[in-house]
Amino acid sequence: MRVGGCGASATGRPPAGGSRHLPRRRCADRPRDVRGEGTMDAPTTTSGEYDTSDGGGWFASHPSSSPPPRGGDQETHAGAPAPPHVPERRTMPAPGAASADAARIRRTMAEIGPVADKVTSYFYALLFVRHPELRPLFPAAMDVQRDRLLKALLIAAEHLDNTAVLVDYLKNLGRGHRKYGTHAAHYPAVGECLIGALSQYAADWNRETEAAWVRAYTTISQVMIDAAAADELRAPAWWQAEVVTHDLRTPDVAVVTVRPDQPYPFLAGQYTSVETPWWPRVWRHYSFASAPRADGLLTFHVKAVTAGWVSRALVHRARPGDVIRLGPPTGSMTVDHTTDSGMLCLGGGTGIAPIKALVEDVAERGARRQVEVFYGARTDHDLYDIDTLLGLQQGNPWLSVRAVTDQQARLRLPDAIRVYGPWKEFDAYLSGPPGMIRSGVHALRDIGIPPGRIRHDSVEELLLAGD
Repeated sequence: MRVGGCGASATGRPPAGGSRHLPRRRCADRPRDVRGEGTMDAPTTTSGEYDTSDGGGWFASHPSSSPPPRGGDQETHAGAPAPPHVPERRTMPAPGAASADAARIRRTMAEIGPVADKVTSYFYALLFVRHPELRPLFPAAMDVQRDRLLKALLIAAEHLDNTAVLVDYLKNLGRGHRKYGTHAAHYPAVGECLIGALSQYAADWNRETEAAWVRAYTTISQVMIDAAAADELRAPAWWQAEVVTHDLRTPDVAVVTVRPDQPYPFLAGQYTSVETPWWPRVWRHYSFASAPRADGLLTFHVKAVTAGWVSRALVHRARPGDVIRLGPPTGSMTVDHTTDSGMLCLGGGTGIAPIKALVEDVAERGARRQVEVFYGARTDHDLYDIDTLLGLQQGNPWLSVRAVTDQQARLRLPDAIRVYGPWKEFDAYLSGPPGMIRSGVHALRDIGIPPGRIRHDSVEELLLAGD
């Protein structure tokens, strides 16, 4: 299926290996109401305090509710070269092929590193020139948007040889795209323009390198398409949710509770993406601050950050009666209820929100497993939810809560955990700013907790920091 004449030969030279055509994709192509939403950001998954981007991705939503074309080409621009033909591939490549392709792809990423901003700008220029109808669906400011594409490429390149991690990441990404109205027809166009941009700037671009990127992108897009199609059978693309309470705990931290317009299934420790009516097409991640409730209400802890459009709107503008939109729940920092191992939980700033949800989850199960919570903040004033946690501690003797503030300057989270313990038999959970996650993971490994028992949802930030 070819879309909009967006060829990989965007550089003006023919693609290596001759003309090719992108494959047809499996996807539910029924009409859907997209209402103008859509962005192309790659995800990060840290706590909402840091106003990181949502789980949506590279592919914009369709500009109308009509179904995509079922065959043939859409109108192309005069003189546009034939697009490359990406061979269909529905499974992950064999280990040997994956390793060879991964080496070429990582070499490309290293080559474009010094000019990454030019590569991403060129990619979006190609996409918008050949698909101008998509430009209004993006945020007006594209600077951060360009960075997110590069982040997504880095993540995929890093995990090409780790099928389990890559597939799980891509499935979440594909499901997250549904709220934009993304469907299969966009994937070939994006792939062609992406390869065109890479081929323009990679120093060692040849037939083998292009073939590696074609195979990798075809596999990546198929996983995402299949995940979106499966998710469509069981859940809406997004939920509307009315603000029912807005509690300003500090001048820049609010606890916001909403009522979704239909049942919203999730697990304690997960997070979702949020769009406000004040900034259409701009989505940000926030963790659920409680375990699932019988009344169906959802609570978020939001810190207004500098230049944080969504966070500042939720803290300073949102009021009861306002309606926001929610993407699907995601995240793997959930409680393993098949074990009675102790739980060591580190929460920094509003990263305490999912930690509180995990504690509630354990309490509601009636478990008596040992749970140790370290609550980190800059000052005592920033411990805005400490009373709630202390109340949980009072009613549950298996729970211990310790506050750690930078103001005390004696111990800093996560270094404080080294003083207590031992923790070798505990499962560890971390939520907070990327720096805290990185140092926390190192500290936990140093004291003997195996990596497989350390849970957090900021893999992307760790990768970008070189961990």
